[in-house]
Amino acid sequence: MKTDDFDFFLPAELIAQFPLPHRTDSRLLYVDNDPSDLCDATFKDLPGYLKHGDVIVLNNTRVVKARLSGHKATGGKIEVMIERILDMHQARAFIRASHAPATGSTLLLEDEITVQVSAREQDIYTLHFMHPLPLAELLEQYGHTPLPPYIERAATIADENRYQTVFARESGAVAAPTAGLHFDEAMLKTLQARGITIAWITLHVGAGTFQPVRTENIEQHVMHTEQYYIPAETVDIIQTCKAHGGNVLAVGTTSLRALEASALTGSGMPVAGSGETNLFITPGFQFHVVDRLLTNFHLPRSTLLMLVSAFAGMETIRHVYQHAIEHRYRFFSYGDAMLIEGKRQT
Repeated sequence: MKTDDFDFFLPAELIAQFPLPHRTDSRLLYVDNDPSDLCDATFKDLPGYLKHGDVIVLNNTRVVKARLSGHKATGGKIEVMIERILDMHQARAFIRASHAPATGSTLLLEDEITVQVSAREQDIYTLHFMHPLPLAELLEQYGHTPLPPYIERAATIADENRYQTVFARESGAVAAPTAGLHFDEAMLKTLQARGITIAWITLHVGAGTFQPVRTENIEQHVMHTEQYYIPAETVDIIQTCKAHGGNVLAVGTTSLRALEASALTGSGMPVAGSGETNLFITPGFQFHVVDRLLTNFHLPRSTLLMLVSAFAGMETIRHVYQHAIEHRYRFFSYGDAMLIEGKRQT
């Protein structure tokens, strides 16, 4: 299967550069198993698509201020994007510079923080922050909200709130689980009042989620690794739901990836505890846990587009994206959402 199979033309004006005034203002495209029968709705209609006994799984990761600007000792400007915090003073990071910094060299970030480049593996650097404050505190004090590269503006104070879900709790992500951005507290209460159970997982989204697929053959692509945690309570909730004929709705590809990766380590059901996954979900993947997926519209040629194509079917997603473009849906992180019924297994 070729990366070109997942390409499409997206008009630039459909890439959402700002969030809408209210989280639930976004549109919702309902995608049933019949791709010719799409329903244009709003996110506020979501409860009507669910029933008593269903489960919604949300990712409670919290985005850290992972973007830092600075310069090399030679004076060249750089931008550092933290990919993962390793400990109190070390992190893995991407560095954007006119010339790659050498291993052993030092950087000055935000005019305050001296950093040594300890190692490099392909595009990812290991950085040692030579500062008495723990790295998490440094990022909170000096870092900037890590808006995705397709948002062509500087982050504002408003982004510190809007590029964060209302249920963000566990710090560690460097990109938001964007399907969760549509929920507000009122929506969560409405769902619970209708007998829909909310369950939690944590998957710390890495900057690798934005890395393009550079191979012609998708099977040759190496997926980035992300950390996740699934509580025992969430496993119990899902098992009870399945036993009573309910549906499990994963909010976002991150929730789906954590659940399905964990299920592969057990007997087809998630296993409580922590783990790491580089699971690359492509068409042909057998889903064990997730029945429905709530997600935003994704980049052409991206691993996330491949994931939703696996979940709904490639021809269905091609039709859905054509419909979304023709009907002027807003794309990517601050864009609209779609609710997808899982492809029926034959």
